[in-house]
Amino acid sequence: MPRIDDYYNAATIAIEALRQAPRKDILKRSGFEETADGIRVSFLNRTYLIGLPDFTFCDTASEPKEVPIQEQVLILHYLQAGGLQFPTGNWIAYREIQGASFYFSAFVKRAIDPLKKTFGANIQGLVRAAEHLGGQAIPAGDAGFEFRVLPRIPIQLILWEGDTEFPPEANILFDETIGDILSPEDVAWLSGMLVYRLMALGR
Repeated sequence: MPRIDDYYNAATIAIEALRQAPRKDILKRSGFEETADGIRVSFLNRTYLIGLPDFTFCDTASEPKEVPIQEQVLILHYLQAGGLQFPTGNWIAYREIQGASFYFSAFVKRAIDPLKKTFGANIQGLVRAAEHLGGQAIPAGDAGFEFRVLPRIPIQLILWEGDTEFPPEANILFDETIGDILSPEDVAWLSGMLVYRLMALGR
């Protein structure tokens, strides 16, 4: 488990790299909107403003919260992604991401297990939370939703409800381009962020 200092160090490294990149290239490959004050980032149900040239994060809500450093690092890494990886519509499991096997247990602990524990016997809670978060229903499982968590990153969550005979099951799928955009560790964190935001909305 990374220490909090590790995240601040990762943010510093990413910011230094981004400062050397042309702003137009960052915007073009990220799909984010540029404003007079910086870059506007819609992430889950929050909107952040990244101030330039220092890449400082500000929550734009009427009652702003501090932007968690883990979210800052993930968004900074997304801004660093090279090329223009548009989703192809070909879905893969986490294990199919190159290099993901090392982080698989962390992915299950952060995302799959909480999803099953919270919504495995509360499908309607997931439906309400997903709709609030802008999820689009898909024909999969007992409840399935697709989320565009970042402009180039769609994620599908699929849940099968448990009963007296079988425990709940869940799966999270990614577009096949995900490994070209984020590291397996970042993908695990992103998945957990999505699930925990749904959990908060489902309370």
